[in-house]
Amino acid sequence: MVVCRMTLVCKTKRSKIEIEKKTKWWKLKKEECCEEFRQKLRQALGGQVVLPDDWETTAEVIRETGRKVLGVSSGRRKEDKETWWWNEEVQDSIQRKRLAKKKWDMDRTEENRQEYKELQCRVRREVSKAKQKAYDELYTRLDT
Repeated sequence: MVVCRMTLVCKTKRSKIEIEKKTKWWKLKKEECCEEFRQKLRQALGGQVVLPDDWETTAEVIRETGRKVLGVSSGRRKEDKETWWWNEEVQDSIQRKRLAKKKWDMDRTEENRQEYKELQCRVRREVSKAKQKAYDELYTRLDT
């Protein structure tokens, strides 16, 4: 019989988390920020009504103006992240889907699974409609 006592030391290498700074586009909900952004963007584009043909240039001008007017996040935590397109219908749908998932987890019947899958599809559709509606409203406010 062989008895052995071993001590293993494992050093785990922590990977660096990329910090991504983001433009605070959600500030466009406020009317004063939206108006200031519009004015600065028109100045940056030289007061042109028609946009330049080069999309990359136009996109970069819009991004740069957004950074200057709206500001940039620190890129640290994602707590209190605002979901600006969220509404009550989406909230209710997701709540119903979660309850159906719990019901299916408790009692694994085909009927419960089918109900959960149907609610899952319905929630996806409602979320996509809510996002589309929010983006449409944003575009109309930006006069595009």
